[in-house]
Amino acid sequence: MATTNITTTAPIPAGPSTAAAVVQNGPPIPRDGLPLMHPARTPPVLPWPDIGHLAKWSVSSYKFGFGAECLRDGDPDTFWHSDGPQPHFITVDFPRKVAIQKISIFLSWPQDDSYTPSTLAIRAGTGPSDLQDVRVATLEKPDGWITFDVSSEPNEDGNSFKPVHAYVLQVIVVQNHMSGKDTHIRGLRVLGPQEEDTTDGDHFPWKSPDFKMYERLR
Repeated sequence: MATTNITTTAPIPAGPSTAAAVVQNGPPIPRDGLPLMHPARTPPVLPWPDIGHLAKWSVSSYKFGFGAECLRDGDPDTFWHSDGPQPHFITVDFPRKVAIQKISIFLSWPQDDSYTPSTLAIRAGTGPSDLQDVRVATLEKPDGWITFDVSSEPNEDGNSFKPVHAYVLQVIVVQNHMSGKDTHIRGLRVLGPQEEDTTDGDHFPWKSPDFKMYERLR
Protein backbone atom coordinates (compact mmCIF):
# COMPACT_ATOMS: atom_id res chain seq x y z
CA MET A 1 0.00 0.00 0.00
CA ALA A 2 1.35 3.42 -0.97
CA THR A 3 0.81 6.89 0.44
CA THR A 4 0.04 9.65 -2.06
CA ASN A 5 1.00 13.18 -1.05
CA ILE A 6 -1.20 15.69 -2.85
CA THR A 7 -0.10 19.33 -2.84
CA THR A 8 -2.80 21.53 -4.35
CA THR A 9 -0.42 24.31 -5.43
CA ALA A 10 2.03 22.08 -7.33
CA PRO A 11 2.70 22.71 -11.05
CA ILE A 12 2.30 19.89 -13.55
CA PRO A 13 5.41 17.72 -13.07
CA ALA A 14 7.66 16.91 -16.00
CA GLY A 15 7.86 13.19 -15.22
CA PRO A 16 6.47 10.49 -12.91
CA SER A 17 5.73 11.94 -9.52
CA THR A 18 3.26 11.78 -6.63
CA ALA A 19 2.58 15.51 -6.94
CA ALA A 20 -0.80 16.41 -8.41
CA ALA A 21 -1.17 17.51 -12.01
CA VAL A 22 -3.35 20.63 -12.09
CA VAL A 23 -6.23 20.49 -14.56
CA GLN A 24 -6.89 23.89 -16.09
CA ASN A 25 -10.00 25.10 -17.96
CA GLY A 26 -11.33 22.85 -20.71
CA PRO A 27 -11.24 19.06 -21.01
CA PRO A 28 -8.52 17.63 -18.76
CA ILE A 29 -5.66 15.65 -20.20
CA PRO A 30 -5.17 12.64 -17.91
CA ARG A 31 -1.63 11.77 -16.89
CA ASP A 32 -1.66 8.09 -16.02
CA GLY A 33 -0.68 7.36 -12.45
CA LEU A 34 -0.71 11.01 -11.35
CA PRO A 35 -3.32 12.57 -9.07
CA LEU A 36 -5.31 15.27 -10.87
CA MET A 37 -6.32 18.61 -9.31
CA HIS A 38 -9.34 20.42 -10.75
CA PRO A 39 -9.59 23.81 -9.00
CA ALA A 40 -13.18 24.55 -10.15
CA ARG A 41 -16.27 23.83 -8.04
CA THR A 42 -18.02 21.80 -10.75
CA PRO A 43 -17.01 18.15 -11.31
CA PRO A 44 -14.32 17.73 -13.99
CA VAL A 45 -15.00 15.96 -17.27
CA LEU A 46 -12.92 12.79 -17.06
CA PRO A 47 -12.47 9.74 -19.33
CA TRP A 48 -13.16 7.30 -16.49
CA PRO A 49 -16.87 6.40 -16.14
CA ASP A 50 -18.70 7.27 -12.94
CA ILE A 51 -19.99 3.96 -11.53
CA GLY A 52 -21.20 5.29 -8.19
CA HIS A 53 -24.86 5.23 -9.26
CA LEU A 54 -24.68 1.42 -9.30
CA ALA A 55 -24.01 1.25 -5.56
CA LYS A 56 -25.72 1.81 -2.25
CA TRP A 57 -24.10 4.66 -0.28
CA SER A 58 -23.95 5.04 3.50
CA VAL A 59 -21.98 7.13 6.00
CA SER A 60 -20.79 6.53 9.56
CA SER A 61 -22.82 9.48 10.92
CA TYR A 62 -24.39 12.72 9.70
CA LYS A 63 -26.17 15.86 10.81
CA PHE A 64 -29.79 16.12 9.70
CA GLY A 65 -29.94 17.42 6.13
CA PHE A 66 -26.24 16.72 5.51
CA GLY A 67 -26.21 13.00 4.77
CA ALA A 68 -24.80 10.73 2.08
CA GLU A 69 -27.09 12.25 -0.57
CA CYS A 70 -25.01 15.46 -0.44
CA LEU A 71 -21.99 13.57 -1.77
CA ARG A 72 -23.65 12.92 -5.14
CA ASP A 73 -26.13 15.77 -5.64
CA GLY A 74 -23.74 17.79 -7.83
CA ASP A 75 -24.21 20.91 -5.68
CA PRO A 76 -20.88 22.39 -4.50
CA ASP A 77 -22.67 24.25 -1.70
CA THR A 78 -23.93 21.10 0.02
CA PHE A 79 -21.73 18.64 1.90
CA TRP A 80 -21.74 15.54 4.06
CA HIS A 81 -21.33 16.68 7.67
CA SER A 82 -20.31 13.91 10.08
CA ASP A 83 -21.76 13.92 13.57
CA GLY A 84 -20.15 11.23 15.67
CA PRO A 85 -16.91 9.78 16.99
CA GLN A 86 -13.91 9.34 14.73
CA PRO A 87 -13.04 7.76 12.39
CA HIS A 88 -15.62 9.01 9.92
CA PHE A 89 -16.19 6.97 6.78
CA ILE A 90 -18.21 6.58 3.59
CA THR A 91 -19.18 3.09 2.43
CA VAL A 92 -20.02 2.38 -1.21
CA ASP A 93 -21.62 -1.07 -1.55
CA PHE A 94 -22.02 -2.57 -5.03
CA PRO A 95 -24.42 -5.47 -5.72
CA ARG A 96 -21.69 -7.25 -7.67
CA LYS A 97 -17.90 -7.16 -7.87
CA VAL A 98 -16.78 -4.22 -10.02
CA ALA A 99 -13.49 -2.77 -11.25
CA ILE A 100 -12.70 0.51 -9.48
CA GLN A 101 -9.93 2.67 -10.94
CA LYS A 102 -10.09 6.04 -9.17
CA ILE A 103 -12.03 8.26 -6.85
CA SER A 104 -12.68 11.94 -7.38
CA ILE A 105 -13.37 13.96 -4.23
CA PHE A 106 -14.33 17.62 -3.72
CA LEU A 107 -12.83 19.31 -0.66
CA SER A 108 -12.58 23.01 0.22
CA TRP A 109 -10.13 24.16 2.86
CA PRO A 110 -11.06 27.89 2.42
CA GLN A 111 -14.71 27.13 3.21
CA ASP A 112 -14.41 24.28 5.71
CA ASP A 113 -11.20 25.01 7.62
CA SER A 114 -10.66 22.38 10.34
CA TYR A 115 -13.50 20.25 8.93
CA THR A 116 -11.35 19.54 5.85
CA PRO A 117 -9.75 16.06 5.71
CA SER A 118 -5.95 15.98 5.67
CA THR A 119 -5.50 12.18 5.47
CA LEU A 120 -7.75 9.69 3.70
CA ALA A 121 -7.51 5.89 3.73
CA ILE A 122 -9.15 3.87 0.97
CA ARG A 123 -10.27 0.32 1.78
CA ALA A 124 -11.77 -2.33 -0.48
CA GLY A 125 -13.04 -5.88 -0.13
CA THR A 126 -15.96 -8.27 -0.56
CA GLY A 127 -17.76 -7.11 2.57
CA PRO A 128 -17.42 -5.00 5.73
CA SER A 129 -15.53 -7.76 7.58
CA ASP A 130 -12.62 -8.16 5.14
CA LEU A 131 -11.83 -4.63 3.97
CA GLN A 132 -8.13 -3.96 3.39
CA ASP A 133 -6.24 -0.68 3.00
CA VAL A 134 -5.33 -0.13 -0.65
CA ARG A 135 -4.29 3.54 -0.66
CA VAL A 136 -3.58 6.40 1.74
CA ALA A 137 -3.68 10.01 0.54
CA THR A 138 -2.41 13.04 2.46
CA LEU A 139 -3.82 16.42 1.47
CA GLU A 140 -2.44 19.90 2.05
CA LYS A 141 -5.22 22.51 2.25
CA PRO A 142 -7.16 21.15 -0.77
CA ASP A 143 -9.60 23.32 -2.67
CA GLY A 144 -11.30 21.63 -5.63
CA TRP A 145 -11.76 18.17 -7.09
CA ILE A 146 -8.89 15.72 -6.49
CA THR A 147 -8.81 12.53 -8.59
CA PHE A 148 -6.44 9.66 -7.82
CA ASP A 149 -6.09 5.88 -8.23
CA VAL A 150 -7.46 3.67 -5.47
CA SER A 151 -4.76 1.04 -6.07
CA SER A 152 -1.03 1.26 -5.43
CA GLU A 153 -0.20 -1.82 -7.56
CA PRO A 154 1.46 -0.86 -10.88
CA ASN A 155 -0.03 -2.16 -14.12
CA GLU A 156 1.86 -4.34 -16.59
CA ASP A 157 3.33 -1.33 -18.41
CA GLY A 158 4.43 0.34 -15.19
CA ASN A 159 2.93 3.70 -16.20
CA SER A 160 -0.25 3.56 -14.16
CA PHE A 161 -2.05 1.44 -11.56
CA LYS A 162 -4.27 -1.61 -11.76
CA PRO A 163 -7.93 -1.24 -10.85
CA VAL A 164 -9.25 -2.74 -7.62
CA HIS A 165 -11.93 -5.41 -8.00
CA ALA A 166 -14.30 -5.24 -5.06
CA TYR A 167 -17.88 -5.32 -3.85
CA VAL A 168 -17.30 -2.65 -1.22
CA LEU A 169 -15.23 0.53 -1.25
CA GLN A 170 -14.73 2.59 1.89
CA VAL A 171 -13.28 6.10 2.18
CA ILE A 172 -12.07 6.80 5.72
CA VAL A 173 -11.22 10.24 7.10
CA VAL A 174 -8.17 9.42 9.19
CA GLN A 175 -7.37 13.00 10.17
CA ASN A 176 -8.64 16.54 9.59
CA HIS A 177 -6.67 19.75 9.26
CA MET A 178 -5.90 21.42 12.59
CA SER A 179 -7.03 18.22 14.36
CA GLY A 180 -10.68 18.95 13.66
CA LYS A 181 -13.21 16.47 14.99
CA ASP A 182 -16.08 16.34 12.49
CA THR A 183 -15.59 16.49 8.72
CA HIS A 184 -17.04 18.02 5.55
CA ILE A 185 -16.86 16.35 2.11
CA ARG A 186 -18.61 18.25 -0.70
CA GLY A 187 -18.60 15.61 -3.41
CA LEU A 188 -17.39 12.10 -4.18
CA ARG A 189 -17.34 10.08 -7.39
CA VAL A 190 -16.25 6.45 -7.84
CA LEU A 191 -14.70 5.86 -11.27
CA GLY A 192 -14.21 2.67 -13.25
CA PRO A 193 -11.43 1.91 -15.77
CA GLN A 194 -11.40 3.71 -19.11
CA GLU A 195 -13.59 2.02 -21.68
CA GLU A 196 -11.84 0.67 -24.75
CA ASP A 197 -12.70 2.29 -28.09
CA THR A 198 -12.63 -0.94 -30.10
CA THR A 199 -15.50 -3.42 -30.17
CA ASP A 200 -13.51 -6.15 -31.99
CA GLY A 201 -16.33 -6.73 -34.46
CA ASP A 202 -18.95 -7.15 -31.75
CA HIS A 203 -22.12 -5.33 -32.80
CA PHE A 204 -23.55 -5.57 -29.28
CA PRO A 205 -20.59 -4.96 -26.96
CA TRP A 206 -21.02 -5.11 -23.21
CA LYS A 207 -19.15 -1.87 -22.59
CA SER A 208 -21.02 0.24 -20.07
CA PRO A 209 -20.56 -0.40 -16.32
CA ASP A 210 -24.30 -1.18 -16.05
CA PHE A 211 -24.05 -3.97 -18.64
CA LYS A 212 -20.73 -5.31 -17.39
CA MET A 213 -22.19 -6.02 -13.98
CA TYR A 214 -24.52 -8.59 -15.57
CA GLU A 215 -22.55 -9.85 -18.58
CA ARG A 216 -21.96 -13.29 -17.01
CA LEU A 217 -24.39 -15.76 -15.51
CA ARG A 218 -23.59 -17.77 -12.40
